[in-house]
Amino acid sequence: MVEDKSNLILPVILCGGSGARLWPTSRDGKPKQFIDLLGDYSTFQMAVRRVVSHEIFSRPSVILGSATRFIAVEQLAQIGVEADIILEPIQRDSAAAVAVAACRAARRDPKAIVLIVASDHVIEDDAAFAASCEAAIEPARQGHIMALGVVPHRPATGYGYIRLDNPIGDTGAFKVDRFVEKPDARTAQSYVEQGFLWNSGIFLFRADVMLEELERFQPATLAAARKALEHAVTDLDFIRLHEASLRLAPKTSIDYAVMEHTERAGVLPVSFSWSDIGTWEALWDVSTRDRSGNCLRGNVEVSETRNSLVISDDILTTVVGLDDVVVVTKSDAVLVTARHRSELVKDLVTSLRAQQRPEASEHIRMERPWGWHQRVDRGARFQVKRIVVKPGGSLSLQKHHHRAEHWVVVHGIAEVTIEGSVTLVREGEAAYIPAGAIHRLANPGRIPLELIEIQVGSYTGEDDIIRVEDTDGP
Repeated sequence: MVEDKSNLILPVILCGGSGARLWPTSRDGKPKQFIDLLGDYSTFQMAVRRVVSHEIFSRPSVILGSATRFIAVEQLAQIGVEADIILEPIQRDSAAAVAVAACRAARRDPKAIVLIVASDHVIEDDAAFAASCEAAIEPARQGHIMALGVVPHRPATGYGYIRLDNPIGDTGAFKVDRFVEKPDARTAQSYVEQGFLWNSGIFLFRADVMLEELERFQPATLAAARKALEHAVTDLDFIRLHEASLRLAPKTSIDYAVMEHTERAGVLPVSFSWSDIGTWEALWDVSTRDRSGNCLRGNVEVSETRNSLVISDDILTTVVGLDDVVVVTKSDAVLVTARHRSELVKDLVTSLRAQQRPEASEHIRMERPWGWHQRVDRGARFQVKRIVVKPGGSLSLQKHHHRAEHWVVVHGIAEVTIEGSVTLVREGEAAYIPAGAIHRLANPGRIPLELIEIQVGSYTGEDDIIRVEDTDGP
């Protein structure tokens, strides 16, 4: 058991990626790791709880993009956990993030043990996970970059595999013979029969060892990470990496950058239940199902349907006489796919983005630090939104060139500022903001403020906002 606080594992949770294969539920504005796909908590919250529930872990760090920073803060507050939050101004995949994490840890202690975990993994047994991390500490101290290799229960084609080499003493761990990419079905079956392990993407290492291997195999990534951290600035409670420096890092994963090349790779076989829920089929696989093999959530009815995943947040969704399908209904998009072909959803999203379809990346409901807004209707010269402002929340002081706005309060009290004049608007009352007027909306009360916003003008896009005083959100 680890008792000396200087020897605690430093957990780092990576929150990059948009989860495109889980579209239309997962989108850039709120990707899969921040969505409660399996119950009361998002997988991000599950990952955080997993590394604060055992005494071998120290205060966690979270690395994520700027667009989701306030979602992360709110979800951390919901579970009562504090963390260091590091913002990536641009996406550079996991190699750069790992390099930043290793550099930060080495500042405190070059031999610090760092744990890298993803925010979208599902692990059912947190105690077994902690025990596995503890078991990997000794070979990591010896200089091995340890991977947790999951004992496969089926020949999965969606995961990479690890082939074991000789044991590392009596630690229960092994040296890695090689990492292999996602195989076809026949090869996957062969790997399982030969005792290969799934590559979970969970790594444990000494900070100085990872820095040495990055210097050897990916010096450009390490140099960019060091400069991005050196020139980072503190923004509210965030550590914002320097964009120009980070941009110099090649966009690559830590697997390609280091793990597939280093002779210092080790692996600890683990048998806890694990999934990265990378596709709708993977979500179906880890979900509770009824006697017909169906996972049904929301406003859903099915008949003569088996082994299917059907989800609807809003409108009634019905499926009749189909097997092995995925049907996901959102207010602005519907997905229907064969369950075993659900990995192709990412290609669909790529196509939608090429067509500049907003549904590819944007949710109708947009989270903001002050609350959220949701589009209700939109036409050639108008848009209707539902807006909810948290108690004490305030929007930016702003103006619009091409539209006027009408605000109708339906719950709570609104503090409305128009050209310096402040008015309280109560339930059933309305405020009018002419085009070009400098204005602000705030909630001075103790209950959520809810209102309907009606925009009228020649252009109602989100980019028609001139912020006079920015409060991190329109």
